[in-house]
Amino acid sequence: MVIKCILAAVIGYLLGNTPSGVLIARIYGIADIRKHGSGNTGTTNVLRTLGWLPSVLTLVCDCLKGYIACLIGSWLAGNIGMLLGGLCAILGHDFPVFMGFKGGKGIATSLGLIIAINPWVALALLMVQIIAVALTRYMSVASLITTVAFPVVTGILEKGRAHYPLFIGTACIAAALSLFGHRSNIQRLIRGEENRLDFRKISEVSKKVMEKMRKKGKQ
Repeated sequence: MVIKCILAAVIGYLLGNTPSGVLIARIYGIADIRKHGSGNTGTTNVLRTLGWLPSVLTLVCDCLKGYIACLIGSWLAGNIGMLLGGLCAILGHDFPVFMGFKGGKGIATSLGLIIAINPWVALALLMVQIIAVALTRYMSVASLITTVAFPVVTGILEKGRAHYPLFIGTACIAAALSLFGHRSNIQRLIRGEENRLDFRKISEVSKKVMEKMRKKGKQ
């Protein structure tokens, strides 16, 4: 059992190392997304830099990393393996060894973990995220609200499930990792320097990027 848990953790971490944002940005003409915008490899920086479609692709790929890690972990060691694999995927995404430990903030990869735990929890948190973004236009604020809500919602909806303390512990660790990843955002929010999402600007960037891709495809 111990060996299977270790294997689940290693596989999860390596899956988390997959640089989805970097690879997708390269397809759209950005050699290294870490040299643009916030320098982050996650969905939000891809959104600001390349627009809607690349960011959605990054979100889906990062989410799949967490979800697949959970599936493999579950196959190897049940619930314990699932939670361990998912957490290590988040660690791999946030601190990828093959990219100098400079990765994303783990929100999308955490979503993959949450879907594996309970799709209803994931749906509830996704709605919280969407509403918070719509009301504040701060992606960081929305992510922080969702982060804090994750252990609470898990505690309510997972009550009575086998290994309940492990689910709560996993939610708390994932939330702590997210808060750590957003520490610079928190500081900017306190100083009033955090940037809001400009949906009009993002749409303009999207049009330019898609037009560039169409011209490239015709060459």
